Amino acid sequence: MVSRAEERTRVDSVEAAIEAINAAREEIWDNPPQDVLNLSKGIVPMGTGAKNNYLSTFIFAENELRTLTDEILWFAWQSAVRNPGLDLKTLVLYMDEMCQYKANMNDYVGLPDGCEILKVYVGGIRLAQTTQEFADLTEAAMTYFNRLHGWVDIAFPWGVIDGFKRVNPIEKIAAQNKA
Repeated sequence: MVSRAEERTRVDSVEAAIEAINAAREEIWDNPPQDVLNLSKGIVPMGTGAKNNYLSTFIFAENELRTLTDEILWFAWQSAVRNPGLDLKTLVLYMDEMCQYKANMNDYVGLPDGCEILKVYVGGIRLAQTTQEFADLTEAAMTYFNRLHGWVDIAFPWGVIDGFKRVNPIEKIAAQNKA
C-alpha cells in the first residue's frame, strides 16, 4: 500500500503539465486563490495550527513557499539552463522527492490547490527527456509558485510582528562599549 503522501500525479506529457500549470497561474494572477483567502481567515482544511491558532500555519505556508520558489525551483531551473549536459536522471530523482514532499507540505499548511499543482509538476518532470524540457517545466512551476507566494505575503498579518521588536544590535554594542 502506498501512502497518500507518496501518490504521484500522472500527466500525459511535459507540455500538458506546462499548460496546466500556466493555466493555473493565469487563474491566480489578478485574483487571490481561494486557498489563500481561506488561510487568511483561519480556514485550514487539515486543521493545522499550534495551540488552536492558524498564525503558525500561516508562518509555515510563507516559509514553505519561499524556500520552494527562491531556492528549490530556482536552483533546479538555473542548473538545467546553465548546464544542458547535466545528469537529468539524478536531477529528476532529486526534484521528484523534494517537490513531492513540498507538495504535501503545501496541503498541510492550507494550500491544497498548490499541492495539486506541484504534484502536476512532479508528474511532468518524470516524463522530461531533455534538460530543456525540465527547465521549461520548472520555469512554469516557479512562476506559478512565485505568484502564490506573493498572495500569501500580501495576506500575511505582518503587523503582528510589531509585538516582537528586538534591540537594535548596533545600539546594544554601542551601549556596552560606553559602559
